[in-house]
Amino acid sequence: MRVEREGDDARQHGGRPGRARARQHERGEEDGRVCSGEGQVKRGRAHAAVVRAAAMGGLFLEESSAFARRAIERKRDGLALAAGEVEAFVRGYLADDVLEEQMASLLMAGCIRGWSDGEIDALTRAYVASGRVLSFAQLARRTVDKHSTGGVGDAVSLAVVPWVAACGVPVVKLSGRALAHTGGTIDKLETIPGLRTALSPEELSSIVASVGCAIGAAGPELAPADKRIYALRDRCGSVPSMGLIAASVVSKKLAGGADAIVFDVKVGAGAFMRTRAEAAELARTMVGLARRAGRSAVALLTDMEEPLGTRIGTGLEIVEALEFLRAGAASASDARFAACCEAVASAMLSLALGVPDEQAVRMLREARASGAALARFEAMIRAQGGDWASVLRMAPCAPSFDAAALRAGYLVRADVVGLGELAREVVAAGGPLAGLQVRARIGDRVEAGSPLVRVHGGSAAHALRAAELFEIGASAPPPRPIVYERIG
Repeated sequence: MRVEREGDDARQHGGRPGRARARQHERGEEDGRVCSGEGQVKRGRAHAAVVRAAAMGGLFLEESSAFARRAIERKRDGLALAAGEVEAFVRGYLADDVLEEQMASLLMAGCIRGWSDGEIDALTRAYVASGRVLSFAQLARRTVDKHSTGGVGDAVSLAVVPWVAACGVPVVKLSGRALAHTGGTIDKLETIPGLRTALSPEELSSIVASVGCAIGAAGPELAPADKRIYALRDRCGSVPSMGLIAASVVSKKLAGGADAIVFDVKVGAGAFMRTRAEAAELARTMVGLARRAGRSAVALLTDMEEPLGTRIGTGLEIVEALEFLRAGAASASDARFAACCEAVASAMLSLALGVPDEQAVRMLREARASGAALARFEAMIRAQGGDWASVLRMAPCAPSFDAAALRAGYLVRADVVGLGELAREVVAAGGPLAGLQVRARIGDRVEAGSPLVRVHGGSAAHALRAAELFEIGASAPPPRPIVYERIG
């Protein structure tokens, strides 16, 4: 495996408060000549000298403090920072030359004023450059990765990684752990006895070369600047910034080395992006970032108004993926889960191979029907040290309790966040094969007392709480697609 440094040219763009002034700055007027008065010109030139010194690799403490303060003031006033300023700010922070309160101030100023494409490109490059960059060039084939922004009952990665690999495309999937009410792919895989996700770059490369795919935890050596700055964002209230979110996600994907990336951006009551407008903005930002960094990228906006699959819980979602890959036809699996898996997998395949979506779908269906996708899943589990016999024995644990409909009518809404949080509580109490199994979908007609959710490994009290997380109305809501939009 080769380790590289990332360094691509940035493309700049306004579009936030102070856009005209940002464009003026980006044309090269950061030396102060946009200001009137000889004193202002001198101060601007002094600032430019500090920026040049920073870009050359280091700052003295006094210069660093002045540079950081001026950068914060410019961002506060709506000016876009030059790429070199952003990168120098991050390097200074990592070297403890830029104070934590200064970094927090810059992040908050950007949250309020917004970030230009050039600034986010530079921030992403700085994140990537702070650690290792993986390369799988020795495979002599284009590799693909995918990222989900997080949902409930989302076992898509577990299904599509071996499915796409069975069609001849190497898949290198770097995943994370659970965040808030959403599940984490690494947590799910680690319910399999013996399976390892803490894989070195060399182990990842070896497994992908031998079986075509691997799912590993994104290690601390990849984009460490992002991890440190994310912790600061969390403490100072600057997490909900579209540009910062995009830089955080994309930097880890670029460091992971894949040639093509599919972003699955969830939208709805159970997603971090609650509206289609928010989801589309994030999707466009991430796709643009990845493409400007030289990667192929597309994004899908997918529905999260209800749990995606029928299982919610670490081990139960392994069971869901296994059942899907075992099925000879889509009807043997939950329709919404199957549709989302096929949409994401076909996007991955068409992006990596350059084939039309229709051809990608045909290849995927053949791989699933023939058993090749399931065989690839088994090979990946074994290659990562997992006990395949234990996977085949995985089943929901006892006792089980049904959450019954409180009255007759149509299921019109589900508290998806509440279901995700309840499933986590049940798993904590009952173990990795505890959790929830969805028995009714939004739009279904239900009778009083008919089951909505089955609680495995929990209690009757959990079932009563689950029943209260559903709203039943007199008429059915309009149907929703699983994929709202494709971007890129």
